[in-house]
Amino acid sequence: MGKQWDAIPPHLVEWMPAQPVFFVATAPLTAEGHVNVSPKGDDTFRVIDERTVAYLDLTGSGAETIAHTRENGRLTIMFCSFDARPDIVRLYGEGEAVLPDHPDFADLVARFPEKLSTRSVIRLHVREVTSSCGFGVPYMTLAGPRPMMDEWAERKGPDGIVEYRAQKNAHSLDGLPALAD
Repeated sequence: MGKQWDAIPPHLVEWMPAQPVFFVATAPLTAEGHVNVSPKGDDTFRVIDERTVAYLDLTGSGAETIAHTRENGRLTIMFCSFDARPDIVRLYGEGEAVLPDHPDFADLVARFPEKLSTRSVIRLHVREVTSSCGFGVPYMTLAGPRPMMDEWAERKGPDGIVEYRAQKNAHSLDGLPALAD
């Protein structure tokens, strides 16, 4: 049966970062806007304290999470187990994109492996945690992380990544500002 907490319970502090993939979901305020769900992986998730988590936001083809959290802060992070423990965990709360010019950026980014493609750190102030059965989630085995993001970033180089972000990450699909002011 499902459970609900107002803070992250101790048994999930190690379980969540051990999952090979998690999903983030955001949406703009307008009903016509795109609901965004993005998979995340690698060593990019941290529990900061019982009410705060963060993940390393890497440069990608879109910047929906940054744009949506700038507009309204709504963010859900979901984990599901693909091994013996059938569990689904959701973290609900207010998200924010902590960009390199933010006073907390250096402290947060230092918690993660250094990545050339780092764009921001997404921080979630957790207001509710739920779990539900993962009986419908299949068993799957992990082959390993994909090296493609790091390889792509190395080929682009720092200047190429800045140019790419200016072209692809300035606004969301709905035209909301992401990395543009």
